[in-house]
Amino acid sequence: MIRGIHHVGLTVTDLAEASARWQRLLGLSPAAGDGALLRCAYEDFCVRLTAGERGCVDYIAYELEAGVTLAEAGDRLSGAGTLAVPFDLPAGRFGLRTADPDGNGVAVVEHVAPDDPRPDVCKHSDALPGFHPRRLQHVNYLTADTPRAVKWYVEALGLKITDWIGDDACWLHADRDHHVLAFLDKGHAHIHHVAFELTDWGEMRVGLDHLAAHRRPIVWGPGRHGMARNLFAYWRMPEEDTFIEFFADMEVLGANHQVRHFPDDTFASNTWGQLPPRSYFRFDEEAIRAEWEQSQQLGARVF
Repeated sequence: MIRGIHHVGLTVTDLAEASARWQRLLGLSPAAGDGALLRCAYEDFCVRLTAGERGCVDYIAYELEAGVTLAEAGDRLSGAGTLAVPFDLPAGRFGLRTADPDGNGVAVVEHVAPDDPRPDVCKHSDALPGFHPRRLQHVNYLTADTPRAVKWYVEALGLKITDWIGDDACWLHADRDHHVLAFLDKGHAHIHHVAFELTDWGEMRVGLDHLAAHRRPIVWGPGRHGMARNLFAYWRMPEEDTFIEFFADMEVLGANHQVRHFPDDTFASNTWGQLPPRSYFRFDEEAIRAEWEQSQQLGARVF
């Protein structure tokens, strides 16, 4: 039913500031001249900003496979015991909005075929910056009940289980990318990260140098996940209460992929050996301050 993620909806406290920040740090550009809609490259948009009292990830929108209608998606959600309501979006998009069992906002939007289906490298642009992600690709959540969350996304959205680490962390896929979504049991529900794909290790280096120039410290990485295989680096966007992942070289699944079970050890998390700091699964002010002080040796904080 789902072909992948379409966009992330963010609630921000200052539209102009947030739009400029997401463009500056991630190399995004305005979609059709609208600063509230941002894109990586030639897609219609991958980030939607709306004003609110606090910054947060409001919802994740998934794009339906070609030929699947909103009515059919609504029937599937209803069959999974979930009420969905109509959801109007900019850029001629229409969808349904609901929530998963943890209360995370979920939307489904109709597939719209691109005007030009050629690969991005075959297109011309006078607007795209030199550094920009290839695409928005996946999100990960913390939860207090991984099996419940996984069951809902399988039944309601038709996602498929890819792999487990131990008994409490599960990754799910929509197409042949290793995962589009994951859940880790940390005793509470919270978005963990929103992930943008970069082309390769060289572009990862460019992206991390870019963040360093803008005084955004890397919290974990660079490294390579054993499960999923991808290169990774995680950094915090505290203004919207989430981490951002830059990644490249994710595993592409075989046509007859069988669910695998990885041990909950260092090698499954990072074949290069380093586990994340304790603050990596926290979103409180003390954790943010500890990361900044470690990276800057008690230097002045810029966010």
